Amino acid sequence: MDRAAMREVLDRIAAAIVENHKDDDMMAFVGIRTGGIHIARRLVANIQEHLGREVPLGTLDINLYRDDLVGRARQPLLRTTDVPFDVTDRNIVLVDDVIFTGRTIRAAMDAVMDLGRPARIQLAVLVDRGHRELPIAADFVGRELVTTEKQVVKVRLQEEGHPTDAVVVTS
Repeated sequence: MDRAAMREVLDRIAAAIVENHKDDDMMAFVGIRTGGIHIARRLVANIQEHLGREVPLGTLDINLYRDDLVGRARQPLLRTTDVPFDVTDRNIVLVDDVIFTGRTIRAAMDAVMDLGRPARIQLAVLVDRGHRELPIAADFVGRELVTTEKQVVKVRLQEEGHPTDAVVVTS
């Protein structure tokens, strides 16, 4: 997926979210570090333009919620969680770049629930590559990719210092 295709996909996701939440004053976005943050910012900018109002946006570090920390020699790199609004009774749209096994999303949901009790949590992802280990599905999907479990899907964004936006699959 190149820059133009990514823009088109994000426009489609934003339109679907607007359709589902057009009269929703309690909608807020939470981008999962690191890849989900930039995708969330782009979606929120698009949605604010459509709705003509501010939409709250936070960022979430899920490293302490991961279930693969046991047995690791190195401690996880902790980054900032910044959710500048109360999640209680809000309709939260979690945003990530790629969904794979579902474990990152499970950790993110745990982290959000520690902040309060949302009315609803939905998930928006740029890429769904399948191979779930947990029963988690995205509500808003930009593109589904057929991959093997061994392949790696990377989303490269200009905000992260890459020369252009791209989704790259490597073996």
